[in-house]
Amino acid sequence: MQADKHLHPCCCFIIPPKMLRKLALDADEAERKLLLDQLERSAFIRGQRAARGVAAPGLVASGGEKHRTVYDAGHGTRLPGKRVRDENGAPVADTAVNQAFDNAGTTYDFYEQVLRRNSIDGNGMRIDSSVHYSKKYNNAFWNGSQMVYGDGDGKLFNGFTGALDVIAHELTHGVTQYTVPGGGLVYEGQSGALNESISDVFGSVVKQWHLKQTPQQADWLIGAGILAPSVGKALRSMAEPGNTAVTWSGDDQPATMAGYVEDGDVHTNSGIPNHAFYLAAMKLNVNSWEKAGPIWYQALPLLRSNASFLDAANATVKAAQVLYGTGSSEAAAVQAAWREVGVMS
Repeated sequence: MQADKHLHPCCCFIIPPKMLRKLALDADEAERKLLLDQLERSAFIRGQRAARGVAAPGLVASGGEKHRTVYDAGHGTRLPGKRVRDENGAPVADTAVNQAFDNAGTTYDFYEQVLRRNSIDGNGMRIDSSVHYSKKYNNAFWNGSQMVYGDGDGKLFNGFTGALDVIAHELTHGVTQYTVPGGGLVYEGQSGALNESISDVFGSVVKQWHLKQTPQQADWLIGAGILAPSVGKALRSMAEPGNTAVTWSGDDQPATMAGYVEDGDVHTNSGIPNHAFYLAAMKLNVNSWEKAGPIWYQALPLLRSNASFLDAANATVKAAQVLYGTGSSEAAAVQAAWREVGVMS
């Protein structure tokens, strides 16, 4: 029987398969083989994820407190690996361990302090992370129950644990999984693009909150610093989707529905709702975690598993109306943002 995508959401990787394929085309033979092998492993992981289901047992900690554990996969692929740090331990000599621990904690703190959410599932879920996954693995992912980080190959990718927005992005896939009724957003079409966009939204908002940046000060980039200079500066820009001068040469994201790619990759079309959030945050003209972020968060339970962009637009406008009033300037700003990207008329 085919796995129900509503109940078994796909494993979500920060580096899209299409990016690895494009890089493989321009790589030397050894690098090409490495990238293609990693694509094959990613497909295998997705298959395992679909067969396993949403959450593993025993992942809930006592409520109201952070419960982080970091494991070392030892460059293997068996998870989680050897336990190397938890809430009772001090920083260790391994930088990747400490970064994974600290950035998971910052993400937890954002959801708890700003949105009053008790961990990823809202019910005190442990945040488990495994570092040093596989050899020169050019990706990081949420597998439905924990975070997993490769080290990067040092040639195309610099590693992933030091990028707070990447970690918040991936953990937010878990938030979406546990908050949108039906087990999350189906990972294809517009609902899949929304899944990616919601993670980009909160990846950026968490980073802005941590750095105490206004929308005008923020770079609105996703994955800045994880790419080698020869590849680019970032994976995506919410302010300027598709601007390869600020991202990388293969960035094909549209900013509006005029550029929507029918049956396109979820990481491509996510540029449209991404840009809508950026515009809303700019129009609201306060810190993104004060109004725009809470509006998007309150919209999540109003969505359905196969939600369209228009469904998301209606849900965020409705959330703004609930939070600030039907005729509020906040609701008008959100509606204007979705109109600007061509989703609402």
